[in-house]
Amino acid sequence: MPFSVELREKINQIISKSETRQSALIPTLHAVQREYGWLPNECMSEVAEILDIPPASVQNVATFYTMFFTKPVGKHVIWLCRTLSCALRGAEHVEHYLSEKLGIHTGETTTDGKITLLEAECLASCGTAPAMLVDDELYENLTRKKIDELIEKLKKD
Repeated sequence: MPFSVELREKINQIISKSETRQSALIPTLHAVQREYGWLPNECMSEVAEILDIPPASVQNVATFYTMFFTKPVGKHVIWLCRTLSCALRGAEHVEHYLSEKLGIHTGETTTDGKITLLEAECLASCGTAPAMLVDDELYENLTRKKIDELIEKLKKD
């Protein structure tokens, strides 16, 4: 799957601002994932070719960091914090409620492909727990009402 002209231009901009081609890898993977929603093997191979680095290096980075998806995910990704502060303030109840509301378990995507529910190790929001990151927006002090409003908004999008 050849990259679009726009994506190639974006990657060339990233390369031009990077000290080395290896240091352009993570920003390039972000750009590709924004375009496709995840990182198919064909895309990772193309990134390796463009950056002139071994395909295994691209694969290693893409599979090491949880921010990269090597399988399709929903249009929206919910990361629920499960560390101690969030756990003590009800993250388990939030997880059960989200699972019930979405009809999926953690690690799954809704049948309509709109929402994927994942666990995060830490969202750095201990003072406002429980917290979750939806796409790039942090939601804190979660309540059922806040969750209901957010899920309705995501389902409409």
